[in-house]
Amino acid sequence: MKICVMTLGCKVNKYESDALIYNLGLKGYDTTDKLEPADVYVINTCAVTGEAEKKSRQMIARCRKFNKDAKFFVCGCASQKNTTQFIEKGVDYVCGTAGKIKISEYIDKLAKHDKRYLRKHERVLKLPKSYEDDLFAKQSRTRAYIKIQDGCNNFCSYCIIPYLRGRSRSRAIFSIINEASKLDKNIKEIVLTGINVTDYKIDDKPSLLTLLEELDTFGKRLRLSSMEESLVDEDFVKGLKNLNNFCPHFHLSLQSGSSSVLKRMNRHYTAQQFKQSVELIRKYFPLAGITTDIIVGFPGETNEEFEETYNFIKEIGFSALHIFQYSSREGTVASKLYKDLPPEVKQQRFERLNELNKMLKSNFILKNKSGEVLIEEVEDNYYIGYTKNYIRCYIENDDKLKKKFGGDLLDRVVKVKIGKEYKEGALAYILEIED
Repeated sequence: MKICVMTLGCKVNKYESDALIYNLGLKGYDTTDKLEPADVYVINTCAVTGEAEKKSRQMIARCRKFNKDAKFFVCGCASQKNTTQFIEKGVDYVCGTAGKIKISEYIDKLAKHDKRYLRKHERVLKLPKSYEDDLFAKQSRTRAYIKIQDGCNNFCSYCIIPYLRGRSRSRAIFSIINEASKLDKNIKEIVLTGINVTDYKIDDKPSLLTLLEELDTFGKRLRLSSMEESLVDEDFVKGLKNLNNFCPHFHLSLQSGSSSVLKRMNRHYTAQQFKQSVELIRKYFPLAGITTDIIVGFPGETNEEFEETYNFIKEIGFSALHIFQYSSREGTVASKLYKDLPPEVKQQRFERLNELNKMLKSNFILKNKSGEVLIEEVEDNYYIGYTKNYIRCYIENDDKLKKKFGGDLLDRVVKVKIGKEYKEGALAYILEIED
């Protein structure tokens, strides 16, 4: 039986899909994460925006083009939010964000022609209060993602995720260390991921730095998927500086550069506090990559508030922006209290920030003269990888290079000179092999 697991949305979803693929593989099934002909499709859905939810539904139709008689199992945030939208599509089984690994049990029943898995095809479980530690993703890529936390307690007024993922809960440190110890030798970088990594705790005490210190002993590069401003203080940043393998890339969520908008968003900081956090990071990591998320067109955002955001972003000098147009999510505070802005206003503001983003990326690349690149892939005759501070580098792959440095460079760390902009990053030239 061929099983295809398709993932929409965040890296947490991707980790959970990888865990499901690994579990199914242990059972002897032929599994893939590529969209291709299969007997069973598992769709791991996303609901962070209306567009993401729409794409989750559309994925079913895309899969059916490969096999109209295939069986469909749906899980994730969009199905947690609304199972009916998938049942109406004629899928065989729907669950939510909890108990995803149980899908493998029902696929077993399907394989054995046991129709009991269809008796109740809607199995959305109650959201757990403790971390579900039944997911383990066997990874063989150059960069490994390890999930350390789930859920969120922030309840930002625009966000539906706390209602779909539940309250924040942390994975036991021994479980994380155990997974890290089993990573393949070719994996050179660990990325810690979760719904709110900032809230990682041990015995109910903030402990992200403690976890990083433990993982630092493995000798692999360490990267955080995202952070909240509240985590940044002198002790934390100084602790990161003392690590041997930390990658100084901080994805520090901003959402708006206007303090009045931040208040309506229920973000628990002001623009000035955010700026102070950035200044502290740069005190210890002058060339840190600092990326962020921005929501344009939040309900009630005035022209003046948008200009505050625009000027604040320019002043901070981020290395890159992830820009989203506000999408109203039914069930959130913002959807009930605030009137949405016209689409054309959102689009205009999005375009302005997108142009600013291009300038910020260029400025950041120009500041960096060299870096250490972990080579992850080959595309169009270029080796491609990222510096520690997250500049995507393109290194021309030719016979002279292979001869000089001894064959294939995949999964290796190289020191490079950074050149001019190219595609989503910069051209780079190898100075020496680091490993």
